[in-house]
Amino acid sequence: MDARCHCGAVRFKTPLAAPLATYVCHCDTCKSLSSSAFAMSAIFPKFELPPSELLSCYTCTTDLDGGDIALPGIPELTFPTGRLFTCCFLPSYFCRNCGTRVVHSTDAKNVVSVRGGCISGIDWTKAVHIWTKSAMVPIPESSESYSENSSDSSGQGPAQEVLD
Repeated sequence: MDARCHCGAVRFKTPLAAPLATYVCHCDTCKSLSSSAFAMSAIFPKFELPPSELLSCYTCTTDLDGGDIALPGIPELTFPTGRLFTCCFLPSYFCRNCGTRVVHSTDAKNVVSVRGGCISGIDWTKAVHIWTKSAMVPIPESSESYSENSSDSSGQGPAQEVLD
């Protein structure tokens, strides 16, 4: 599948013709990182992004309340606010020209998440909605949904098993 940032400076092809899974995440972290009501993710086997002078990487080192986190590499923490963060320490790749996040690592060892708005041609009607307890918009009644994480939302379930 063809993927690109908003300005087109960062372009790449996904390693498969269709994602292993699709998710719409309503967690506080995804809402903050996407500056939107939710974030859409298409899970693919891990792949290398093509070299680009405009591709850069960001790894979060603060929680949403502005407190510093000095424990890189820890995949899951609960902060005093009670919120659980599972992606703060995972690298997120973006275009330095337009700021579009294109790919981020996941807790799973063999998969990455390609940001949904970067890919053309995905059918999002079957996407699984996760962290719906934090949703700002209604979740379609026909959608598979979970109030928090599903057991497979990081690609560690069936999507990961395909690659092991």
